[in-house]
Amino acid sequence: MRLERRRARAGRLFVAPNLAAILVFLLFPLGFSLYLSFHSWDLFSPPRFVGVANYRRLFTDDPLFYIALRNTAVFTVLTLLPTVVISLAVAGLLNRKLRGIGVFRTLAFLPLVASTVAMAVVFRFILASDDGLANTMLGWVGLGPVPWLTDPAWAMVSLSLVTVWKSVPFATVILLAAMQGVPENLYEAAKIDGAGVLRRFASITVPLISGALSFVLVITVINSVQAFDQAYALTGSGGGPETGTYVLGIMLFQNAFRFYEVGYASALAWVIFAILLAFTLIQQWLARRAETEL
Repeated sequence: MRLERRRARAGRLFVAPNLAAILVFLLFPLGFSLYLSFHSWDLFSPPRFVGVANYRRLFTDDPLFYIALRNTAVFTVLTLLPTVVISLAVAGLLNRKLRGIGVFRTLAFLPLVASTVAMAVVFRFILASDDGLANTMLGWVGLGPVPWLTDPAWAMVSLSLVTVWKSVPFATVILLAAMQGVPENLYEAAKIDGAGVLRRFASITVPLISGALSFVLVITVINSVQAFDQAYALTGSGGGPETGTYVLGIMLFQNAFRFYEVGYASALAWVIFAILLAFTLIQQWLARRAETEL
C-alpha cells in the first residue's frame, strides 16, 4: 500500500505542471474572456458591467459584423473545397510505391515548416500589381495584369490561394496516413473485378478514410474562420482593399488592439467560438451518421 501511494503521489507530481499550464494558459483566459464579454473595458479603466449590451450591439448595431461574417463564409468556402480536393489528389499520388517517392513527399510537405506571416509577405511581393512575379509571368503569355491585392474580389481570391497553399500539406499528411492504413487486399480484389484507378479510389479509399477526411474538414474550417495572420500580412490590418478581406479575425484584432474595446472583442470571440462549436457538432453528427450507413 505504501508503494502504491508513493507511485500515485509521483504520478500527481508529474501531471501537476501540465495541469497548472492548462489552468493558467487555457482555462483562466477562457473564463476571463467570458467575464469581459459582459463588461466594457478599454485596458486602462476598471471594467464596467454592461450585461448583454456587447452581444446586442454586435447583432443589431454593427454592420461590419455581417460584412466580416459574409467575407469569412466566402473565404471558408474558397479555402475548404480546393484544400480537400488538392489534398486528396496529392495524398493519392504520394500513396504509391515508386522509386524516389520520398523526395516528392518531402517537397509536398515543405510549406508546413514555413511561417504563415513570412509566407504571406513573400506572396505579397509575388502578387504585387505593378512588378509582381505573377503579373510578369502573365505578361509573358499576353495576359493583362490582374489586380491581385488592389481589387476587393481579387484580394479575397488571393487570400484564399495563399491559405490553400499553406493548408494543403497538413491535410495531405493526415489523409496520406489514413490511406496507408487501408488494406491492400481490398484494392487487389477490386482490380480483379475490373475496377479502374478512379473507381477504386472513389469506392474504397474515400469511404475508408472518412474519419480522417472529416477531421480535415473540421480543422480547415476552424483555421479559416480564425484566419488573421495571413490576412494581416497580405492585405494589412484594415481588411482592405475597402472591406474585401475584412474577416472575423481582422475585426477581432481591430476592436481589441486598435479601438481598445476589449469587452466587445471578447463578445465577438465567443460568438466565433459558438459558430465553430455548432459547425463541429453538426459535422461530427453527419460523419457518425454516414459511418452507420456504410
